[in-house]
Amino acid sequence: QVQLVESGGGLVQAGGSLRLSCAASGLTFSSYTMGWFRQAPGKEREFVSSITRSGAGTYYEGRFTISRDNAKNTVYLQMNSLKPEDTAVYYCGATQWGSGRRKDDYVYWGQGTQVTVSS
Repeated sequence: QVQLVESGGGLVQAGGSLRLSCAASGLTFSSYTMGWFRQAPGKEREFVSSITRSGAGTYYEGRFTISRDNAKNTVYLQMNSLKPEDTAVYYCGATQWGSGRRKDDYVYWGQGTQVTVSS
């Protein structure tokens, strides 16, 4: 059974930082592109960042950095200079198709972790 478990969310002031983690089990982690998406109340789930099997990452506005540790089956999202508009539930997902930018390509999702940025 595949499980993706996010952690590291919380309440932070604007300008602060958080590091999200997503621990995967039940799949061959190194075979998957991993991604982070977020969903704010009343909005659709949107792409934040992804990292391919080879470690090629995408970056969000230059403030967020994605990384992965295949030995630990974990993907991370380092978020700096947080803004109130970054407030959302952050989800990690796993896919074996495409670049990782399309949520419809993802076959596995975690339960999400809440990030709240106060002004």
